[in-house]
Amino acid sequence: MNTAEIDFNPAYLQAISKDQAWHYRIIPRYSSESVVTLFCDQESDSSALTEELEIVFGKKVELEILSSASLNTLLNKHYLKESGQHQFGKSSLAMEGDGFLNELIREARNLKSSDIHIEIYEEKCRVRIRIDGMMVERYVLKKSEYPALINKIKIMANLDIAEKRLPQDGRINFKNGEEQFDIRVSVLPTLHGEKVVLRLLNNNAANIDLEHVGFSVFDRENYMQGIRRPNGIILISGPTGSGKTTTLYATLKYLNKETRNILTIEDPIEYTLQGINQVQLKESIGLTFASALRTFLRQDPDVIMVGEIRDPETANMAIRAALTGHLVLSTVHTNSAWGTVSRLMDMGIPSFLVANTLNTSVAQRLLRLLCNNCKMEMEFDPASYPKQFKPFAPVKHHFVARGCEKCYHTGYSGRKAVYEVIPLDHELTQEIKHGNMYINTLLEARGIKTLAENAFALFAAGETTIEEIYPLLFTN
Repeated sequence: MNTAEIDFNPAYLQAISKDQAWHYRIIPRYSSESVVTLFCDQESDSSALTEELEIVFGKKVELEILSSASLNTLLNKHYLKESGQHQFGKSSLAMEGDGFLNELIREARNLKSSDIHIEIYEEKCRVRIRIDGMMVERYVLKKSEYPALINKIKIMANLDIAEKRLPQDGRINFKNGEEQFDIRVSVLPTLHGEKVVLRLLNNNAANIDLEHVGFSVFDRENYMQGIRRPNGIILISGPTGSGKTTTLYATLKYLNKETRNILTIEDPIEYTLQGINQVQLKESIGLTFASALRTFLRQDPDVIMVGEIRDPETANMAIRAALTGHLVLSTVHTNSAWGTVSRLMDMGIPSFLVANTLNTSVAQRLLRLLCNNCKMEMEFDPASYPKQFKPFAPVKHHFVARGCEKCYHTGYSGRKAVYEVIPLDHELTQEIKHGNMYINTLLEARGIKTLAENAFALFAAGETTIEEIYPLLFTN
């Protein structure tokens, strides 16, 4: 039997605890009021196991035999023995009350999840977590238990539990043993109730370093040249979840010296850095990016970090700050490094001001890396490329994701950023002033690698898959 083709229902999986699953070596496949169907180990005494499990469940038990290897794979995938004492697969909400939420947050943290999604629909409620950029469903909850869970989150985040018609945003300071971290809470009213997203923020910036975020040697030299300049704007572009904030914090950590006054306006403050004056955005009381920037200019800054340039007012204030001799770091949503130029112009910034202030433009994406323990080499079919894509180098063999215990059977382990870094020189600034957006020849002459080229290099080196880099190949 090919267990990979079976779609396991989380509601059945959480009917037993992790301890029960490993003790009896069973996996629930189906459950009703009168019968439960379970996979069991071929080494088990099926008749004796059936009798004992019927006493445990209080209903008829049907067993389907699996090989020991297949069962081990399923147990490690669905009951995550590696994560220590924290348990997935246990419906503990009704039994333990508040403990469910705490266990859920701890488990998500241990799995290096970035977000927890708690959602309600007409027929069911579910909990999903995002690991390495991908959503994974972990729980199905009873609709009767859902309001209590939402209220618990609201209370912890100091939100109004009586307000169920409007979106709300809050923050939770969570302690997990000796570790302490913040959680950004977003509550959204939907058709069937309130959806909650918990963003787990990493307050520890100790491991953030420009040497290890993913720059190639050439791109890092170009980027370092930009941040060493005393003024101008450095913009990092990319979609949500592409690692822009991490790159910004690594930059701030490098620039953080006693001789510099560094100010930031952020939404949210994801890392706390000693020696940097960090301000939390509060639009409800008028503390916006633009208003904070206006005040920053009276605070004698050397370096200013703006979480995002999202409107013309903020863009104009950032330009003003750069013109008056400050180094400004920020992010913007565009598809490429050169696309930030047209984005600023679309916000109403004249081309000559963009040319005079834009220091360095960066685009980045995050790609999942293959698990080194289980990746498998295969012959590569060039038909896997997008149509009309011209590969940068011939690839005869590539690696595909398989899945094992170490990567929770995802086939991937960790992520790496790929960059496109354009340092603005005199010739490029002249192109901006003349409104020329087609500068590929100039970039090639400078040896600047595009996102597609850097992503392809990771694929050709066997670090990631064609599926991961596929969306970036269209930017070639």
